[in-house]
Amino acid sequence: MSHEDRCKVVHADDFRWDVPLREYKTEGTHFRDITRQTLLGEGADEQALNFITRYFEIQPGGYSTLEHHEHPHSVVVIRGGGEVILHDRVEPIALHDVVYIAPGSYHQFHATTQEPLGFLCIVDRERDRPKLPDADDMETLASVDTVRRRMRT
Repeated sequence: MSHEDRCKVVHADDFRWDVPLREYKTEGTHFRDITRQTLLGEGADEQALNFITRYFEIQPGGYSTLEHHEHPHSVVVIRGGGEVILHDRVEPIALHDVVYIAPGSYHQFHATTQEPLGFLCIVDRERDRPKLPDADDMETLASVDTVRRRMRT
């Protein structure tokens, strides 16, 4: 197969791409109104990519899981706005903002406007599973007033 035959464009229409739309996660109640699409990295002939590019969309009032990993994340907001918990603080995020999530940092995204919050998230192909906060972590996180008011578990 030639190089040209392995190249492709994944077309989009209104923040949906020609790849499966999936549930964010299949277990738990620690998230709300969020979906994901894997855009690149899991398809045929994409094994050469050392990363996975995903699109997450959170409906107004929804949020992702409060979790941490040992791998970093690169996030680019491409729709709407909201807030993100970054370990010990809450930051506003808006269209075209870029977020770096350092390894081991708790994070949680919230759609706080009337429009869905959509973002690209790029992670390593080989990565660890998410870890939820334990009781000690929850106490530490909740000790910061702005984080306590924003976090959902």
